[in-house]
Amino acid sequence: MDKLKLKEEIIRICLEKQEKVIQTAKQAILDIQESANEDDQTRDLYDPYRTQLLSKRDLLASQYEKALQDKQILEKLTSMKSRPYVDVGSVVITDKQKMFVSIGLGKFTCCNETYYAISPKVPLFNVIQGLRKGDTYEFNGQQVKVLDVF
Repeated sequence: MDKLKLKEEIIRICLEKQEKVIQTAKQAILDIQESANEDDQTRDLYDPYRTQLLSKRDLLASQYEKALQDKQILEKLTSMKSRPYVDVGSVVITDKQKMFVSIGLGKFTCCNETYYAISPKVPLFNVIQGLRKGDTYEFNGQQVKVLDVF
């Protein structure tokens, strides 16, 4: 598979994974709201249990908003051109692992290979940002060689 098609497939997989995160958060918010509404019918409005449920709902709502923002980031990456150096949107192949610099989604599989979607906010990105094919870097005491960037 050529690099452009591989990158498109990686983005598609990440979008699917992020959509699952969004749907899970949305369902959890709805479930908590439903529980709080049911609880409201049987208890006092200032009941600590209901307050706890609503606090949890608000926390999930902020996570839901973050998930939506992350999805927008991934959608923007579909139109970005590849660069010869590591930056947001890059697929980075090293002798240790394969990474996609986008959002922090963690481990996923694409074309029978394991990749890691990492955020540009993680310390590793600070080390690899700007590196090119053939460069080496040290992270956690290990020497790592960049085999490809696209």
